Amino acid sequence: MKTRIHNARILTMKPNYRGKASFEIIQGEVWIDEDTIIHIGASSPEEVAKAFPNAEKVRGQISEIDAGGNLIMPGFKNAHTHSPMTFLRSYADDMALHDWLYHLVFPAEAKLLPEDAYWLTRLAILEYLTSGITTTFDMYFHREEVMRAFQDAGFRNVFCDTVMDAWGSVEQMEEDYEKYNQKVNSLISYRFGFHAEYTTSEELIKNIVSLARKYQAPISMHCQETEYEVGTCVEKTGKTPIAYLDSLGVFDYGGAIFHGVIASEEDIGILKRRGVVVVTNPASNLKIASGIAPIREYLKHGVEVAIGTDGPASNNALDMFREMYLTTVLQKVTCKDPEAVPAMEVLKMATIGGAKAMGLTDCDYLDVGKKADLIMIDLQQPNMQPLQNIAKNVVFSGSKSNVKMTMINGKVLYQDGEFFQIVKKEMIYEKANEIARRILHSV
Repeated sequence: MKTRIHNARILTMKPNYRGKASFEIIQGEVWIDEDTIIHIGASSPEEVAKAFPNAEKVRGQISEIDAGGNLIMPGFKNAHTHSPMTFLRSYADDMALHDWLYHLVFPAEAKLLPEDAYWLTRLAILEYLTSGITTTFDMYFHREEVMRAFQDAGFRNVFCDTVMDAWGSVEQMEEDYEKYNQKVNSLISYRFGFHAEYTTSEELIKNIVSLARKYQAPISMHCQETEYEVGTCVEKTGKTPIAYLDSLGVFDYGGAIFHGVIASEEDIGILKRRGVVVVTNPASNLKIASGIAPIREYLKHGVEVAIGTDGPASNNALDMFREMYLTTVLQKVTCKDPEAVPAMEVLKMATIGGAKAMGLTDCDYLDVGKKADLIMIDLQQPNMQPLQNIAKNVVFSGSKSNVKMTMINGKVLYQDGEFFQIVKKEMIYEKANEIARRILHSV
């Protein structure tokens, strides 16, 4: 199917000749052939007629979409989340991270069935769509069911393994790497990962490193989220988690660290040298009182930064607008500098930065030949007026209510409050509530 989006304001974020993302907004159209963008910009009536000779309705979606002067931009990339944790939303709150994890979360997750993970992920996907999120870097157990949920929903996902001493194996990691990176389904891919330094033995980490070296592939993990974590690692190894993992070869091929709340100058130097992306999760880290990541310092030293929501048990929302706002304003107050981490930089983190963390090169910004992963932002609402600086409006005053449409791989999955899913949202809600009652009432 070919799709024409017309009467649009378009923010492509395509890098200029210096490699800097562009925030120029153009007027025009976006043409899509199946899953790929084939044109962006102004168009003559003759060009439109030639490209779209038979505009027709297909499966309830129209081949012509009138943007009504609203903004078309790249979809947000949620670079760290745990989708099946929707069943823990508002269950384990107001607790320190390690108490939260070991006393409530891990015991509850031990009772989770594979099929549970499928339905809980389907619930998370609905929330992602309402927030303009078109890709997630998901980290959880029951990978087959989680990835099946994304595949069935038509949602793009990069799965990051969460191997630890109590879960998973290097043998299974290799099998999954070869299985899910065959591009049988272009929406699904896989990356090596483990939970964290404090849940994974040195022997297991070394075995994961050996596997990553075989495929010359990156590794990602939770890292330096709390002072307790860092202090314990220093006592045990004489190094911070970043320095310790680097000494084992974990970052030889880059990767991403989730959180990075605490970082020394030496840590930042390692991240820069190894090309590691830091994925900040401000709402989650505030809620658990882990701290505020030194984003300005990362950027100052040339470290790539992306944004994630973390899971719905520690956030508890899957809302990229809230994460973007917190990312910029927290840096301004901690640095005592209103110019710290400007809105445009944050918008880049939420799109291009996230794509880099996941190794995605075909849906990071809008351009001819890129995948049609895009969103429409409703500018006809009070919080978007006046239109003095639309990109800044998205970061500083935007909200989920402004997401008018979410398109992934050329298909509209959410528009004007309606989900285009085979499974009705009411059934997903019912399944999620049944799972939560069964597990949490027995813990």
